[in-house]
Amino acid sequence: MSTTTHEEPRSPWRRYLDIPLIWKMAVALAAGVCFGLAANALGWQDWALPVLEPLGELFLRLLRMLIFPLIITTLITGVASLSPQRLGRIGLKVLAFYLVTSAVAMTVGLSLALAVSPGAGLDVPAQGQEAPEPTSVSEVLLDIVPANPFQALAEGNVLAVMFGAIVTGLALAFMLGSGDDRVQGLGVLLRRVVDGAVELVFRVVRGVLEYAPVGVFALIAAVLADTGTEVLLPLVRLTAVVYGAIAVQIIAYVLILALFRAQIGRFFAAAKDPMLTAFVTRSSSGTLPVTTQAAKRMGVREGVYGFSLPLGATVNMDGTAIYVGAATVFVANIAGVELTVGQLLTVVLVGVLASIGTAGVPGAGLVMLSMAVTSVGLPLAPVGWVAGIDAILDMGRTMCNVTGDLTGTRVVAGTERGMLGDPDAPEDPPGGAGTGAAPARE
Repeated sequence: MSTTTHEEPRSPWRRYLDIPLIWKMAVALAAGVCFGLAANALGWQDWALPVLEPLGELFLRLLRMLIFPLIITTLITGVASLSPQRLGRIGLKVLAFYLVTSAVAMTVGLSLALAVSPGAGLDVPAQGQEAPEPTSVSEVLLDIVPANPFQALAEGNVLAVMFGAIVTGLALAFMLGSGDDRVQGLGVLLRRVVDGAVELVFRVVRGVLEYAPVGVFALIAAVLADTGTEVLLPLVRLTAVVYGAIAVQIIAYVLILALFRAQIGRFFAAAKDPMLTAFVTRSSSGTLPVTTQAAKRMGVREGVYGFSLPLGATVNMDGTAIYVGAATVFVANIAGVELTVGQLLTVVLVGVLASIGTAGVPGAGLVMLSMAVTSVGLPLAPVGWVAGIDAILDMGRTMCNVTGDLTGTRVVAGTERGMLGDPDAPEDPPGGAGTGAAPARE
């Protein structure tokens, strides 16, 4: 006698959840482009923008909501999983990689812009902007150490929060390695609490990402409905220079990965989700939840990505460095100024140092650009021209920023023994090797 089993029909919501995120994001991106261009051509901005902008802003707020919980929990867990000796090696490698690639990116942007002269044909606007208050290097460095950790959280001081999380994780690492059984036991207990907090945050992350396609559609459609395709030729040239330099920078990442014998196909298979998310959200910090998942799919251990990715979201601004270099030449073209070698070196130095104190959120590049333009004595007013297409440039440069973060994470993990595993292998069971080892998570 045969028995027939009937599968229960899946609900539309379950079928939606089963679709890979990359496909949902791609469809939302294409639909947003089509709708945004149609709205601009047909004059629907009056009713379309008030509907689209809140939907896009909701997505950005959801991502921002996750930034500090994710930074605090992953940094503490990542630092605590390392010995202080290994933490020193990894920290130096990550920071050196970020600073060198940012300087290279700035040079690429300057060189390509000098060859093209994107600002030729534009005049200086009649009305200028007020120059921002200059921030000294010592002030940037001092702001990293918070006088009041709670005030740093309230003010959104990312570097100060990261510093506090690193110090806490380092103290926890010493507790886990202590010879005192009582201290070590307390360290294991605290580590389990932090691991539970990380798992909780990632559960929230997965829920927020299910809203991502709606946010992507709204963000893209709103930008195109507002700006349209009528952009002045010099601004088109600037856009081409920035995206061309970003392409050169990504080729440089491929060469670096090949040099360290990383599998290029596997890297970009894991990196495509955060690259697309960064492109549409224009936020390195907001993309951090997706970037973290990508690093895990590459097989990178938490001891590396828990430190390198939050740090990279604030410090590593390769795409923004390209943008600052190209846009500074653009402003110089408008002002009729030929930049000297000393001024070009100043732009590189200011851009690299400013990236340390610039948050990875939409529009942060304009702050860096204003600092670079002011540092070499150029008029600040032409920055207003760039601000008109900043959203379009911000998409590409943020995508480059995130790709650089993942490249540095993968390279450093490959140079540290035990920090790069096979992503296809089963994960270690809870309570694996190592004192205070964290339970494996999906």
